[in-house]
Amino acid sequence: MVNDAELGYEVKALTGINIDTKQRDNVIEQLFKIDGVREVAEVTGRFDILVTMYAKSLDQMHKMVSEKIGSVEGIQSSESFIEMKSRTKAMPYMPSNSGD
Repeated sequence: MVNDAELGYEVKALTGINIDTKQRDNVIEQLFKIDGVREVAEVTGRFDILVTMYAKSLDQMHKMVSEKIGSVEGIQSSESFIEMKSRTKAMPYMPSNSGD
C-alpha cells in the first residue's frame, strides 16, 4: 500500500460534487486530468460524485479545488472536506500487521 504522507502528500480531501448529469462522462474525464485526484466515485445522497484528492499543502489543495475543479464545465456545486485525522479498522479479510 502506498503511504502518501511519506511521498509528501500531507493533505487529503473528499469533495462532494453536483453535476449536470448530461455532462457526467466529461466531468469525470476532466477530474481525472487534475493532478492529485485519485478516485472519482458515483454515489447516492446529496452529491452526485465524491472525489478523493491528495495535495502536498493546504495551499496546493486550495488551488486544486478553486482553480481546477471550479473550472470544470458541468460542475454545478462542490463541497470539500479536509481530512484532519484518520483511523482505520482492520477487516477480517485483511492481513494484520502484527505478524500473526
